[in-house]
Amino acid sequence: MSTFSSNHRKTLMPLRARLLQTRTPRIYRKPVFWLVLMSFLAVTKSFADSLPNFSALVDTEGDAVVKISVITDSGQDGFSGIPGLDLEQLPENYRRFFEQLPLNPDRRQRRGTGFGSGFIIDSSGYVITNAHVVDGAVDIRVGLNDRRELRATLIGSDKSSDIAVLKVNAKNLPVVKIGDSDTIKVGEWVLAIGSPFGFEHTATQGIVSALSRSLPDDTYVPFIQTDVAVNPGNSGGPLFNTGGEVIGVNSQIYSRSGGYQGLSFAIPINVAMSIAEQLRETGFATRGWLGVRIQNVDQSLAESFGLTKPEGALVSEVTPDSPAEKAGMLAGDIILEFNNKSVPFSSALPPLVGVVKPGTTVKSTVLRDGEEKTIRITIEPLESDVDKGREVIAKGKDSSSLGVVVAPLEKSELSEMGLENGVRVTEVDPDGAAATSGILPGDVIVSFNRAKVESVKQLESLVKDAPENQSMPLLVQREDSPIFLAITLPRG
Repeated sequence: MSTFSSNHRKTLMPLRARLLQTRTPRIYRKPVFWLVLMSFLAVTKSFADSLPNFSALVDTEGDAVVKISVITDSGQDGFSGIPGLDLEQLPENYRRFFEQLPLNPDRRQRRGTGFGSGFIIDSSGYVITNAHVVDGAVDIRVGLNDRRELRATLIGSDKSSDIAVLKVNAKNLPVVKIGDSDTIKVGEWVLAIGSPFGFEHTATQGIVSALSRSLPDDTYVPFIQTDVAVNPGNSGGPLFNTGGEVIGVNSQIYSRSGGYQGLSFAIPINVAMSIAEQLRETGFATRGWLGVRIQNVDQSLAESFGLTKPEGALVSEVTPDSPAEKAGMLAGDIILEFNNKSVPFSSALPPLVGVVKPGTTVKSTVLRDGEEKTIRITIEPLESDVDKGREVIAKGKDSSSLGVVVAPLEKSELSEMGLENGVRVTEVDPDGAAATSGILPGDVIVSFNRAKVESVKQLESLVKDAPENQSMPLLVQREDSPIFLAITLPRG
């Protein structure tokens, strides 16, 4: 057997050599071919080595990315009196008929479920996500990378910026590194981590495609446009740069099919953190207000106003008693710069105004009668935001368990009372736990169950997480005297 194999190989060797000689193109035998090939492979390897490897980033930052699961309530009654009857499948006239029938014991609230993503910004349990992820939620759960699922409290939500802040009862949680979205450049590599279609901790990469995009329904957000694959469920998740820093919050996609089609949009982290800070402090957010009606400058308008090219935001109307009018801005002015940033087109101005903290004085460069002028403007809060804030304050209560209505206190009010923190009791439910413990309208709740009360939302969170049917200490300031009271929350 071995002899046959040896002889067989000897017979094949000359044949193989002849085939190689006859079939191999001559160019393969020239040294210059191999030199070019080796150079090409070296360049290819160098290019491959220059591409980012996000594996280390996912390992170090992925633990701070969470999955958000919500249960929503439509606020409408469902009808289940007839087995197998689904009103949504009926023609509208028939559906209305059944919906108008008298309430029967089998009717119940229609509930739905949803999911999204988020990321932890504070080791004590504060989480950022999108406002639309938790809109209408009656139950919110945060899923951690270690498979724990924690109930979350909504601290505040701002639909205008699509940012919401949640709080979970936990300690020493991993947190993300916050970057600076003002330093982003088009073409940079970025990575998104989230839960598209519910698949936790999915990572997708791409580049920054454009900056300061204005979308029709989001006037106050200068979106970051990327080509990162983002799908339903990614909303609220972080967008990282190659340094492992969060530079955006994934929020929207442009799609005709409902899935990713190459365009995704993220809220700059500088905007998100500014809103999140306000939500944590007061439960609502305010934006800057200038008080002008503006339009874009096209080529013909640019020529008529003496501009060398179309740019800026043309003021067509100034609102009476607005910051713009008080500063001397006039209809016909073309705003070229605002707060040291250029205004290339009209839609770029609202986001620049919106991020300015009310009460701040900024400079604006305008073109008036062919000459550039600098105007100093003190920005005021947007009135619609103030109205929303009043609603939040009015609703800042948890009467179902504590039995009080509370309102935030200004720092000056706290200082007058010699306090650093607290919220004022404005109403007391006579049948609630607070009344039983002796709390009176006008009392300032300083601490609850040995935890400082910094805001209305925080008190709501403390009450929600407190044990039932267990006596807890509550410190209130009554006139000039601190008083400890014992309170027991009823079983829900």
